[in-house]
Amino acid sequence: MYLDFIPVTYMIPQDYNLFTEEFKRNPSSTWIMKPSSKARGIGIFLINKLSEGRSGMIGSTPTCSRDTYVISRYIDNPLLIGGKKFDLRLYILVTSFRPLKAYIYKLGFCRFCTVKYNSNVTELDNMFVHLTNVSIQKHGAHYNSIHGGKWTTENFRLWLEGTKGKAVSDKLFDEIHWIIVHSLRAVANVLINDRHCFECYGYDIIIDDNFKPWLIEVNASPSLSATTASDRILKYKLVNDVINIVIPNGIIPDAKGSKTVTKEQMGLFDLLYDEEKMMEDSGNGVPNQIFSIPHSSQPTIATSQTATLNTKARRDTKNTSISKKV
Repeated sequence: MYLDFIPVTYMIPQDYNLFTEEFKRNPSSTWIMKPSSKARGIGIFLINKLSEGRSGMIGSTPTCSRDTYVISRYIDNPLLIGGKKFDLRLYILVTSFRPLKAYIYKLGFCRFCTVKYNSNVTELDNMFVHLTNVSIQKHGAHYNSIHGGKWTTENFRLWLEGTKGKAVSDKLFDEIHWIIVHSLRAVANVLINDRHCFECYGYDIIIDDNFKPWLIEVNASPSLSATTASDRILKYKLVNDVINIVIPNGIIPDAKGSKTVTKEQMGLFDLLYDEEKMMEDSGNGVPNQIFSIPHSSQPTIATSQTATLNTKARRDTKNTSISKKV
């Protein structure tokens, strides 16, 4: 199993020297800079020169000298549909980190740019080409307020199966689910674990033209605001299904955190990973399976090779958690 599912990323200014060394090794690469204290695409810009990184930080806000930026190598060969760049937003519910128990929501969606993709350096400043955030795209001349520039993941899978085949679709979503599970396992030991809390994360995934998925962001406070009628229905159902899982039958769990959730109560969630059950099934206290979701519902990964994630977890003070006591 490989672990290269996150673009090369640095924190600026802490890792500036490391970033400059990497940039000099690949001088023709493009990088994307994001202020860690902001959301909805605010303050994001692309660079292909070292001088642009410093000038961008200086010119973005009066207080930016104290701001921290996340800078990542830009995925400049994205998979395109209709010539336009898009990403996937998937919702993941975590009811426990130790042991890890996570659910994935079936009603994710694709967010599309309104202008056809162009990797030319003259277009690096055109955010309608590069950023899929609805808060950015809704100001474009070609934005459609009816569908909001979105596809459901179901429609995306139908397109993918129709153009590339079911095997490609299944493999892609296998890898996406693998990414989600291992990203959660990577931070499980550094996050506060309380059986009376839950987290609903918004995962942003970009797929390149080789059908390789890349983890771009994990949002601890994904927006639940609606921009279209279908968006409103999706997010209302999402919140309803979350509550039905964390408070099954409307009964507050006991002190031991015991929760029995039926398939009906899960609604449109699928159980993605249950570490406790897997350890019990293995008989030796070590999970022998990552997760198992039928392809008719969501893709399956049968087994995982042993892999160690050596990762530094940084918590953004601005990116607040949506933990709620139950």
